[in-house]
Amino acid sequence: MSRRLRILATILLVLFAVIVAQSANIQFFRAPSLNASPNNPRNLNPSGNFPRGEILAANGTVLAYSEKQNSSYYPYRRVYPDGSLTSGVVGFSSPYYGVWGTEEEYNSYLAAHPQPPQSFEQLLAPTSAADSVTLTIVPALQQVARTAMKGIDGAAVAIDPKTGAVLVMYSNPNYNPVPLTSPISDVAKAAWDLDLKRDSNGFQPLGLVATQQTFPPGSTFKVITTAAAAVSKPADMTKTFIPNRRGGRCTTLPNTILQLCNSGLVPCGGDVAQMLPPSCDPGYALLGIDLGADYMFKAATSFGFDSVPPLDLPGTVSSYFPTAASFANNIPGLGYSSIGQQNVRASALQDALVAAGVGNGGVIMTPHLMSFITAPDGKILKRFKDSVWKTPLSAAQAAEIVPLMENVVKAGTASGVGFPAAFDVAAKTGTAQTGNVKKNTDDWLIAFAPATDPTIAIAVVVPFQPTANFGATVAGPIVKCLVEGFFAMEAGKNPSVAATGCEPK
Repeated sequence: MSRRLRILATILLVLFAVIVAQSANIQFFRAPSLNASPNNPRNLNPSGNFPRGEILAANGTVLAYSEKQNSSYYPYRRVYPDGSLTSGVVGFSSPYYGVWGTEEEYNSYLAAHPQPPQSFEQLLAPTSAADSVTLTIVPALQQVARTAMKGIDGAAVAIDPKTGAVLVMYSNPNYNPVPLTSPISDVAKAAWDLDLKRDSNGFQPLGLVATQQTFPPGSTFKVITTAAAAVSKPADMTKTFIPNRRGGRCTTLPNTILQLCNSGLVPCGGDVAQMLPPSCDPGYALLGIDLGADYMFKAATSFGFDSVPPLDLPGTVSSYFPTAASFANNIPGLGYSSIGQQNVRASALQDALVAAGVGNGGVIMTPHLMSFITAPDGKILKRFKDSVWKTPLSAAQAAEIVPLMENVVKAGTASGVGFPAAFDVAAKTGTAQTGNVKKNTDDWLIAFAPATDPTIAIAVVVPFQPTANFGATVAGPIVKCLVEGFFAMEAGKNPSVAATGCEPK
């Protein structure tokens, strides 16, 4: 009898060991593949069957949460309190169209998933819950951008130069994510179809202009041309470049009879310190040609062109500068590319990183939207660790460029924007006429402040503007609103009412 009991006990122990081993196998070893499996119900329907974690702004404002519904088929529905204000970054979680934006980037955290067992019982029957993601976005500054842009197509990006934290990322057109979360298929489909429809400029509301569209950067690229001289050919910083036609208004580029003229046919020329504030087109084209294609390509790529910025958001695209070899038989093209026209293209995110890199002593930090991730019990699971993405300049080389950009505000093309002197803004305007597919202008302004120790870097692009418009007159007021709003916030005031013309109507 005792022998039979021993055999039975052994069998039970073996079966128990098998159960424990299989549980451990599923919980610890197969969990990643099961979580990612397309057959996982959480992935088939990320919105409706399980409550997802919250997405929060930098100030703790809830940007997305799951709300209980009186439905057995879709017991939870995603809610977005700020609607289109932050939809470009937050994205959506839809029962029919899946996840996008931050909802997709951090889906493995936001979707309910097995939690670490706290007891033997939970080891055998794991509990599931979702984590929460806190972003770097500041809703009040998003509101400033939305108000200042007045519904015009374009994008505004603001970054903390010291950390790479994205404070503002606002685009027009945009979309309201709320209808996409509807459990009623006809409602969700109608919203989806509307959000995919292109406007007169070819933009879809579901696309984020700030990270998914590129435009000729115009004269904002002269900051990179200046950097190319500072890094690779310092003598060109003090060399004189004088346009040779029409009284210093135009220059004839090599191997062509075509003339490149300054905006407004205003005479210009001199060394870099004399040419950057008034943004001398023919002089900078000659500078780029003198530097050569190799140095220009090296400078552009050192700032991140031809690389996808490592932003934690799906769909981010690279900006573009032609290879050095492509200019072998196209020296005039190098001249135009050196002033950010022809086929050079940049996103608003990339140009914000250019401004941030110069302001941050030549170091471009990795841009990021996630600040930290919190477990259901409130413990912080993960913090974003600041890291360097690119180092295009030494501190000394960056220090050569900063005062030139300050002079753009004090006595150059941005002098009429109206930046308060107390903020010590360094900037560069851009108005691209060549390379624009609609034969009008793409208007830009990049800036950082305070110039000597910046805490914010900004890029604004407003594409496809009438030819009479300029970066200073179109993008300038938007940047001014963001600068004033940011420093008002730093002083404990409401950034949305920081300056006349920037407050919501």
